[in-house]
Amino acid sequence: MESRRPPLAPVHPSLPEYVRHWAQVTPERRAFTFVDHPAPGSRGVHRTLTWRRLDLRVRALAARLAEAAEPGSRVALLCPQGTEYVTAFLATLAAGLVAVPLYPPGLPGHGDRLSAVFADARPAVVVTASRALEEVRDFCGDTSVGIVAADQVPDAAAGEWQPVAPDPAAIAYLQYTSGSTRTPAGVEITHGNVVANARQALTAYGADAHPVTCVGWLPLYHDMGLVLSVAAPVVRGLLSVLMDPVAFLHEPVRWLRLLAAHPRALTAAPNFAYDYCTSAVTDAQKADLRLDQVAALINGSEPVRPGTVDRFHAAFAAQGLSPEAHCPSYGLAEATVFVSAARPGQPLRRFALDRDALAAGKALAARADDPRAVLLAGCGTPAGQRVRIVDPLSGAGLSEGEVGEIWVQGPNVGRGYWSRERQTRLVFGAESDAGPGGWLRTGDLGTVLDGQLIVTGRLKDLIVVDGRNHYPQDVEATAHDAHPAVRRDRLAAFGVPGGVGERVVVVAEHVRAMSLAEIDVPAVVRAVRAAVSGRHGLRLAEVVLVAPGTVPRTSSGKVSRALARERYLAGAFAAECAR
Repeated sequence: MESRRPPLAPVHPSLPEYVRHWAQVTPERRAFTFVDHPAPGSRGVHRTLTWRRLDLRVRALAARLAEAAEPGSRVALLCPQGTEYVTAFLATLAAGLVAVPLYPPGLPGHGDRLSAVFADARPAVVVTASRALEEVRDFCGDTSVGIVAADQVPDAAAGEWQPVAPDPAAIAYLQYTSGSTRTPAGVEITHGNVVANARQALTAYGADAHPVTCVGWLPLYHDMGLVLSVAAPVVRGLLSVLMDPVAFLHEPVRWLRLLAAHPRALTAAPNFAYDYCTSAVTDAQKADLRLDQVAALINGSEPVRPGTVDRFHAAFAAQGLSPEAHCPSYGLAEATVFVSAARPGQPLRRFALDRDALAAGKALAARADDPRAVLLAGCGTPAGQRVRIVDPLSGAGLSEGEVGEIWVQGPNVGRGYWSRERQTRLVFGAESDAGPGGWLRTGDLGTVLDGQLIVTGRLKDLIVVDGRNHYPQDVEATAHDAHPAVRRDRLAAFGVPGGVGERVVVVAEHVRAMSLAEIDVPAVVRAVRAAVSGRHGLRLAEVVLVAPGTVPRTSSGKVSRALARERYLAGAFAAECAR
C-alpha cells in the first residue's frame, strides 16, 4: 500500500538531484501521471511514471543530450503536454544544459511567438516526442539544430551516466515572458531560483506540512504550469497529475473530475477557467462530483476579482467545495512565478475601493454596493521574499493604502533577461529607499491594505485621459457587463493617439452562441458606451465587436492589450469587425 505522506527530503541545489533522491528513497511511488483524452467523452487514459522510472528516463535522455551539445547550450522543448515534456525538462537540467520551455509548432495561434523565441534563444538541440516529430522537422527546416525524440531514446542510454551537481547560480532555463505588454523576453532562471520558488510555493499553500496531489492542465511552457506541476512536486516528492489544456477546453469537467479523484488536490488556473467551468459544466456532469477534499484553488489573474470566486463557488457548493479553498495569488516570470498568495483555509479577503481615489493613487474604502466601487481580492502575503510598494519614478517607498509599483526581492528572482543587458539593469537592478540591494521592478501596480497585497493593474496598460488614470481591466469589466452579447474576459481596452490627447478603444469578442448577423451591433455599442460613460466618466472613441478568438492573447491565456492595440492601429480588425 502506498503511503500518502512522502518523507521529507534534504535540501538539494537542483531539481534532478531531488529526482535522484526520491528514486532512491521511494522508488515505486507514483511521480507523474498524464491523463490522455483520446476521444470526445473519454474519461481519460492514465500513463504513470514512478520515481525510479522517471530517474531512469531522465538519465537516459540527459546522457544523449550531453553528447549532442556543449555545457550551457540551449535546448528547446517542443514537446506536447505529457510525461515526455517533464522528462525532457529535467534531463536538460541534469545534462548541464539550459532548457527553453516551448511547445510544438502546431499549437494554433502561437506560430509567430514560437519563431521569435526560437530565433532569440538560438538552441543547439530541440527535444520533442514522436507524435510531433514531423512538424518539428518542418519547423526547423534547414537549420543545423539537432532534433531528439525523447520517447525514442532507449533506457540503455542511461548506462552508468550520472549528472554532475550544478552551480546553483547557473542558468537552469529561460522562461520567456507571456508578452502581455512587450515582445517576449527570456528570463534567466537559475537552479537556485527554481528550487527556492518551489519551496516558497509549497509553504504558501501548506503543502510542506500536509501532502497534496498537484493537479493541472496549465501548459508546461508557462511559468505557473512548470513550477506547480513539475518543480514543486519534484522538490516535495508529490504526485503530479497532468492533462492537456485542449482536453480542458473541450470538456472542462475533466479537470474537476481529476480534482475530485485525488484527496487534497492543489491546482491553479487563470480567471477565465473558473468562469468557463461555471457556465459550461452541466448539472448532469456535477452529479457525480465531490469537491470537498480540494485543498487549494489558485487564481493568478491580475487582478483577481471576488465575483469570479463567488460564481465558481455558487456553481459547485453543492459538490462540497469549501469557500476557503480559493487562493488568489500574484506572481510573474521574472520572479520564477510565485510572489504572494492567500493561504488555503482562510476566508477570501475582499476590498471595495473608491474608483476615483484609486485612479489618483489612493486605496480608499467604499461601500461594496456602490456602483462606482472597484471590487478586488487580496493576494495574501509574500512567500519567502520581500515586497514593497514604491513610487515608480523616484523609487521612494509608499505608505499602506498608496498605490505604486510592486517591487520584489528574494532568492527566486531571476538573474536577468537573456541577451538584454540594458533591460536587465532597468528591471532587475532597481534601487530603493525600501532597503539595500537590487530590486525587481515588476511593472505591476498595487497597494497593501490590512497586510494584504492588492494588485490593481499594469503600469504600461494605464489609460490616461485628461490627466486622469483609468485601469483597462475596470473598463473591460464594465463593457462585458453592459450587454449579454459581449464575451466575458475576451475584450481589450486601450488608449490610442488622438488629435488632442489619448482616445480610448474597446475591442470585444461576441459570445459564441450567436453569430454576428444575429446581433444588434448598434445596440451593443450603445450599451457599452453608456455603461463606460456612466461608471467611468469616459467617452469611448470606438467600440469594435469581433468574432470569437480574434482578440489576441498571451501564452498564459491573458488578453494582450499591447498586441490588440498594435493590430487595431494596423487596421487588422477592419475586415472582420462591426462598430
